[in-house]
Amino acid sequence: MNIRPALLSELDAIMPLYDQGRAYMRQSGNANQWINGYPKWEMVADDIRQGHLFVAEEAGETAAVFCFFFGEDVEPTYREIDGAWTAEGPYGVIHRIASTGKFPRMVEVCTEWCLDRCPSLKIDTHRDNAPMRSALDRCGFTYCGVIVIDDGSERVAYQKTK
Repeated sequence: MNIRPALLSELDAIMPLYDQGRAYMRQSGNANQWINGYPKWEMVADDIRQGHLFVAEEAGETAAVFCFFFGEDVEPTYREIDGAWTAEGPYGVIHRIASTGKFPRMVEVCTEWCLDRCPSLKIDTHRDNAPMRSALDRCGFTYCGVIVIDDGSERVAYQKTK
């Protein structure tokens, strides 16, 4: 599996992965995450411009996309948690992961790639996102508690360290 930075020229090919992700969430009983067209084209384009969006490919075919960034306190919504993080200090964050569904275990593949670049990762998801919560458990993430995101809604938060 090859993982590389996404290009602006790929934006029209990337956005359908997010459409597919939204549809999968609805089919899985998660009607409250990625609503109102989230993530929007402008947000994804900004992720690409900042060098935070990555594409996972197999034999030249896109398998998944995800946002990854790192540094001390890179995610302001992670400053307060109803619970406790497993480790302090700098960490990386994985957001907005979506796959084509053709390649198994993409959350694990992307997590390992991110851990090779930053030994402490944090991620959050909606309480109703059972497939993602299951994938995070399989990847060895530890449930840490509940955070509140910018729109005031809650997310369950996880951390994994190398």
